[in-house]
Amino acid sequence: MRKNSLICIGTIGRPKGLKGEFFLNSFCNPAENIIDYIEDIKINDEELKLQYIKKNNTKFLSKIMNIDDLDTIKSYTNTKLFISSDNLPILSSDEIYWHQLTGMNVFDINQNELLGKVSGLNNFGSTDCLIIHPTNDSIDDKERIIPFIRETFIKKIDQEKEIIEVNWQKDY
Repeated sequence: MRKNSLICIGTIGRPKGLKGEFFLNSFCNPAENIIDYIEDIKINDEELKLQYIKKNNTKFLSKIMNIDDLDTIKSYTNTKLFISSDNLPILSSDEIYWHQLTGMNVFDINQNELLGKVSGLNNFGSTDCLIIHPTNDSIDDKERIIPFIRETFIKKIDQEKEIIEVNWQKDY
């Protein structure tokens, strides 16, 4: 398993006002969890710290310490915010963070065929989906999108071996 890697938990959005505030886009689930990580957030490789994160209706407002003008904060728009994976809470044995799935090999349990590796995850509206890219050892060169629905499609995740077993035949 990968240790001490950086996890993107949000981005700096558009500025608000003239004094360096900006809208913060949270990738946490629930979104409010980003507030818990204010002390741990890293912005690029710079030694910048967030001064605060405030909930404003359904959005978050934030400010970087010592940035007090619109022009400077504009230059940070769309900048990613990271935390170390060491700062994430420990999950129970049947839970996994999405970032841990990336890079895992995906096997169809019906034919024991390698479908590819997880290159990422996305939510297309109804459920989260694994994005599977083929590898040199895959059964074919097709990209696949597999809904992340345990017991139906996702049968087993072995974190030690970095393998996901799925009920997803190659011709789906």
